[in-house]
Amino acid sequence: MAALVKRKREEGLWLEQVPVPDYGINDVLIEVLRTGICGTDVHIYNWDAWAQKTIPVPMVVGHEFVGKIVAVGSNVHDFSEGDIVSGEGHVVCGRCRNCLAGRRHLCTDTKGIGVNRPGAFAEYLALPMTNVWVHEHHDGPHFTIKPDEQPSIRDVQSIFDPLGNAVHTALSFDLLGEDVLITGAGPIGCMAAAVARHAGARYVVVTDVNPYRLELARKMGATLAVDVREQSIGDAQKQLGMKEGFDVGLEMSGNPHAFRDMIANMAHGGKISMLGIPEKDMAIDWNAVVFNMLTIKGIYGREMYETWYKMTVMLQSGLDIRPVITHHYGYEQFEKGFDAMRSGQSGKVVLKWKEG
Repeated sequence: MAALVKRKREEGLWLEQVPVPDYGINDVLIEVLRTGICGTDVHIYNWDAWAQKTIPVPMVVGHEFVGKIVAVGSNVHDFSEGDIVSGEGHVVCGRCRNCLAGRRHLCTDTKGIGVNRPGAFAEYLALPMTNVWVHEHHDGPHFTIKPDEQPSIRDVQSIFDPLGNAVHTALSFDLLGEDVLITGAGPIGCMAAAVARHAGARYVVVTDVNPYRLELARKMGATLAVDVREQSIGDAQKQLGMKEGFDVGLEMSGNPHAFRDMIANMAHGGKISMLGIPEKDMAIDWNAVVFNMLTIKGIYGREMYETWYKMTVMLQSGLDIRPVITHHYGYEQFEKGFDAMRSGQSGKVVLKWKEG
């Protein structure tokens, strides 16, 4: 089968023929239809310091996908050939205290698809049945995206993994009637803006320094998209008539200046969900955290599988994230897809592997 492989310990990926993966008695074999390119995949492509210490070579990469089940293991009874599925990208141990308590997203021994085990940038993917999420038929009674609309429902289903990051981050705290600050207008930050508006937030302000991404945030429903080189967050609050700061902060950038800006603009008792990963240690004003009684919660991945349920229900009730999907390529043109992602002039980039 065709697959994108990290073959060498250097920049790039290689399109190669590799064996179709074996699947065990508790696994399913999935024919991949679409895949999304993630920032993690870009790190692997670039072969940066994180990738060099994390990725075994060779490795089939990729973890955002939608596909069709073509075979199931002998112990698999809840899934059938022909089911349209995506998959949770974190494979958990099932044995640690958190797994046994049902808190699988807190597993102490998580393995990442396309990071620690073969990934989804391939014609076929083998996955444990406990990591499979079946999508409702797009012609069902609830879905608002019609089969012939573009971007298609398959494109949306291929990015459930990063949408899950946005949903987990945004819905960690009550948003109804609240004012929300999002630092970082990458694809996940833009999706979080759409989620926050859908969940009933009053004002959603998104900050960045990338004009392309800020315009994307506006398309995704941000009340204001602020270039912090030209306007301060405080000025944005005045423009909206806000008096006491933001109730909820969603830190998506990993940028120290952005995080410090967020802390300085939170309401007393404000709550911050932090998904962005800083490249190095950073200092913040802990006096502001303590005296303003702020809550800071780290976010990693998705809650299994409450986040997936929430994603599906929100799409059924009218959440439209399609504006974040800006580029489409066949998998043979993967270099163009990675060039788009690396340029900063894109939202989500989807690679097509097969019709369906």
